[in-house]
Amino acid sequence: MRAASHQVCTAVAAKIERMPEVRLISGTLFDRVARSAAASPRRRMNHNFHFGSADNPHRFLNVLMQGTYIQPHRHSNPPKSETFLVLEGTADVILFDDDGAVTARYRLGEDSAEGHLWGVDIPAGTWHTILPRTARAVCFEVKPGPWQPSNDKEFAGWAPSENESSAPAYARNLLEDA
Repeated sequence: MRAASHQVCTAVAAKIERMPEVRLISGTLFDRVARSAAASPRRRMNHNFHFGSADNPHRFLNVLMQGTYIQPHRHSNPPKSETFLVLEGTADVILFDDDGAVTARYRLGEDSAEGHLWGVDIPAGTWHTILPRTARAVCFEVKPGPWQPSNDKEFAGWAPSENESSAPAYARNLLEDA
């Protein structure tokens, strides 16, 4: 009986040793990721909580500094929904139809008719972008894995790419049209 009990205790101890450590989502983490975002030409930075591209789901902070531009895109092949929660600051999640017309806008991090609007869950295949309205917006994002760069997202042909000279004006217009 003691041998069996010892084996169970040893197995439990081994499992506990393999468990990942708890990682805190804190102001210190926000500041560290924001410093990296500010130094990045793209003016944004992710901090992953998942361990690899094959993990499911993917969970990460997405720190967006004012002036970043994320080209409208969708996740349709394979279909993936996406959830954004704003933990600090304010950001607009903007949805589009297939021709690039704005169909909805959600100001995350502010009060709305529904109360404080913390986040949005975007169905698979929906054209969208997210743009910060404050100096920085810290978002917690969740979407299904695995991540494969070749098919992670389909970029909208009707919107400028991140590197096009017209991208900053396009992003400003999206924010001003609110």
